[in-house]
Amino acid sequence: MGQGLVDFVLGAAVIVAPQHQLPVAVGAGLLKAGSAAIQHRSQRRAARTTAEAGQQGASQTTLDWDQLSCILSKKDGGKKRILHNLSGSAQPGRLLALMGPSGSGKTTLLNALAGQVPASAKLTLQGRINVNGVPQQKSSHAQGYVQQEDVFFSQLTVRETLSLAAELRLGVSQSTSHSQNVVDDILKRLGLTASADTVVGDAKTRGLSGGEKKRLSIACELIGSPLLLFADEPTTGLDSFQAEKVMQTLKDLAAAGHTVVTSIHQPRSSIFTMFDDVLLLTEGGCVYHGPAASALEHFSKQGFECPERYNPAEFLADLISVDYSSTNSENKTRGRVDKLLDAWAKGGGQHLPETDQSSTDSEQGQSSKPSAALQQPSQQQRRRGCSKARQVRLLLGRSWKQILRDRYTNVSRVLTNVNSAAVFGAIFWQLKRTQTSIQDRMGLLQVCAINTAMSSLIKTLNVFPTERVVVERERSKRSYAIAPYFVSKLIAESPIGAMFPLLFGSIVYPAAGLHQRASRFLRFMGLLTLESFVSSSLGLAVGAVAPSTEAALAMGPAVILIFVVFGGYYVNDKSVPRALQWIPRTSFIKHGFSGLCANELRGLTFDKDDKADVNISSGQQALQRVGFGDASPGGSARAMGRILLFNYWVTYCILKSKRPKFQPLEAPAA
Repeated sequence: MGQGLVDFVLGAAVIVAPQHQLPVAVGAGLLKAGSAAIQHRSQRRAARTTAEAGQQGASQTTLDWDQLSCILSKKDGGKKRILHNLSGSAQPGRLLALMGPSGSGKTTLLNALAGQVPASAKLTLQGRINVNGVPQQKSSHAQGYVQQEDVFFSQLTVRETLSLAAELRLGVSQSTSHSQNVVDDILKRLGLTASADTVVGDAKTRGLSGGEKKRLSIACELIGSPLLLFADEPTTGLDSFQAEKVMQTLKDLAAAGHTVVTSIHQPRSSIFTMFDDVLLLTEGGCVYHGPAASALEHFSKQGFECPERYNPAEFLADLISVDYSSTNSENKTRGRVDKLLDAWAKGGGQHLPETDQSSTDSEQGQSSKPSAALQQPSQQQRRRGCSKARQVRLLLGRSWKQILRDRYTNVSRVLTNVNSAAVFGAIFWQLKRTQTSIQDRMGLLQVCAINTAMSSLIKTLNVFPTERVVVERERSKRSYAIAPYFVSKLIAESPIGAMFPLLFGSIVYPAAGLHQRASRFLRFMGLLTLESFVSSSLGLAVGAVAPSTEAALAMGPAVILIFVVFGGYYVNDKSVPRALQWIPRTSFIKHGFSGLCANELRGLTFDKDDKADVNISSGQQALQRVGFGDASPGGSARAMGRILLFNYWVTYCILKSKRPKFQPLEAPAA
């Protein structure tokens, strides 16, 4: 009735309005059209929200697998069975623990179920894995995977870490207030509210405890609203108290309706009682898969009784382990393990018994439904994500915070550069125009080039390999593309990369009494800064390809040493073998050194020394004697610029190619 009245009034206004008032009538018509469009859009949004809410309220994730095997091909032509013909399921609202001795295959099984087995030509992964009856490869389900190692940007707080993850992964389809509600809800559910504004920390900065870092890892996975959650040995490295708190977190998530699968080595008895179901593995085979409360009864029927007041987890671990300490022990325990494997296979108990989900839900009540903030996002929300420009802005903010808050590194670099400049300035204090000053000037400039290169390289190698691990983990979740990350990192690093060579040069240049003209001083500072950028770019390339920080710190200085040897001071270019002539051309140490020498020596004259066998009267003569006769600051800057761009391109290509690749699942053998 109300809408009809509005239509009648607006229509009458158009008909009876005088011509000079026609714009008013037209405006009224446009207002009506806009109102109708907004109402229509609101109706469609409400209908879509209602439909999605209905799907989410009913959505529960059941994971099942059948005839799952993993075989590793050896160099000698043999094959090693990692997993053998495993079948089972993980039910919604229940916590499933994969247990077994070291090397039993529990981590491989967890990775296989999560689709996270690293790709290898030597591996064969066969079987069927279904999510809610749909093959894993075709399913669009959201899942989380909590890795064993907890790596973060150490200078960000817990809230900042989660907020960034929420903005990147929820994208423009969610408002900032909604993203913040998601973060607040996760902080509350995982017991991280008290430490929300604490930095994560690392070996240099005090921050979160081990248990809090693990819960933060779980929290980051919950940003994607997964109903299926995997955790790889989440208690490793934690004390008993923190381990229990982490497992209680997983238990609470299962009680809230999530399907939780975790691998764990040998839990304490209080943790074992939290498990709803367990799957016991040994030698790649299953000896039990069912309710945790029924495990001891199952083995009791096989003739293996758990002693009273004994940790059930320890009893089971000892029972299914092979003792390799002696031949007799190995034969005895292997016979027992083979008996348990055969008993389980013959019993056909490869699947969990059917649970009465309705009764389980009634027992859990409302807690079996995920909270509003953790509802499963729609497919449209997952696809839209975050624009490239917004990714750059968000990642740039993170990089700035990480750099500026790292007081230990920044103070160390300031002190190192100031002390180095003071020492070199004292050694080469106020150089004169004598014959010996020529060698002194070149020695100082060579030291400046090497010091600048090593300082920037070591800083990058200490930080980037660890940061790369975080980036690869985030990219595996499709949080952002590699280009926005790389651009944001270069922008954030530029000011800090320029500050330290400028600080070093502003001290050593006047102390040594180098060329007094201002333009020479500015070129000196520019060449040092550019060389610092080139060295840092080399550190990025080495850090991108090195498997660890330790490996990067071993590789980087070795590369620099080669460039120093062919840097023009120790070896003349004319003495370099033809097969190695490409090294001086790619040595940014040489280009930086030659540019600094040309900038300092060209135009200078030197006093004659009657006692010297050879006198060099001009800087140009000195340059020609070391093979730098044609060198110029501009030419050196252009050469280093080309090397800089090449290093950036190599780093980008390495990072882009390093996106995690996983082993495809093949159909089981007939």
